[in-house]
Amino acid sequence: MKLPKELVNGGIIFAGIAIYFLLMNALGYADLFYLRIVNVFFVFYGVNKTIEMNVAEGKKNFITNAISAMITSLIGVFLSIIGLVVYSYMQGGDSYVKSLSKTFLFGGNPSVNTYSICLLFEGIASSVIVTMLLMLYWNNRLTTD
Repeated sequence: MKLPKELVNGGIIFAGIAIYFLLMNALGYADLFYLRIVNVFFVFYGVNKTIEMNVAEGKKNFITNAISAMITSLIGVFLSIIGLVVYSYMQGGDSYVKSLSKTFLFGGNPSVNTYSICLLFEGIASSVIVTMLLMLYWNNRLTTD
């Protein structure tokens, strides 16, 4: 049974982000918030790979590719949030999230759920932006061929 390319590439996004954050944590750079922005490159890679695969299959319809790209990025985001929740509880739950939030988006004392929901909304927003940017890029390439 062959898995859908959206699921495979969403898994690649998740794996890249997970390995990157675990490496940052192991090296002691988890508290540097600007290094967390690098995860967008994993999203770009996975979404671009999905669009490339669609084009290679002859699927050049803008809407079809946009939906496929969006599904890929959302799978990556949802898997990453689930991974964050599991990892947070393994590391101490709310106390672990409080150590992360010192340099990130939150003031106060967010819980694992609050932190995860906020990151979910941020991830969905970045998924839309990445999808639109790559669709504009691929639309220009396909119309000039």
